[in-house]
Amino acid sequence: MEFDSNKPIYIQIADNLCERILSGEFKPGGRIPSVREWGAQIGVNPNTVARSYEILTDRKVIYNQRGIGFFVADDATSVISDTERRKFIEEELPLFVNRATLLGIDLKEYIK
Repeated sequence: MEFDSNKPIYIQIADNLCERILSGEFKPGGRIPSVREWGAQIGVNPNTVARSYEILTDRKVIYNQRGIGFFVADDATSVISDTERRKFIEEELPLFVNRATLLGIDLKEYIK
């Protein structure tokens, strides 16, 4: 995993896990790597991974079964999709529309 210096690593890890859940790599109800396993795999401190897992637990994307590990919540896909849609519409789409307008691109030609 390559990290972007403009965004905190723990957020990038959480985003990456969400992408893996949406892609089906990690399935609802399935176990995800432990904090130590994931940290070793991607080359970061386990405390950083723990912070990512805490965020995802708070968002109800994953849950912890003490002594067993972390698992993907049954409705994780819909939780992630709803959050990402809202984020796209509120943050990314206005920037895109503004850029297209500045470049003189008529979006009506591209929307079918």
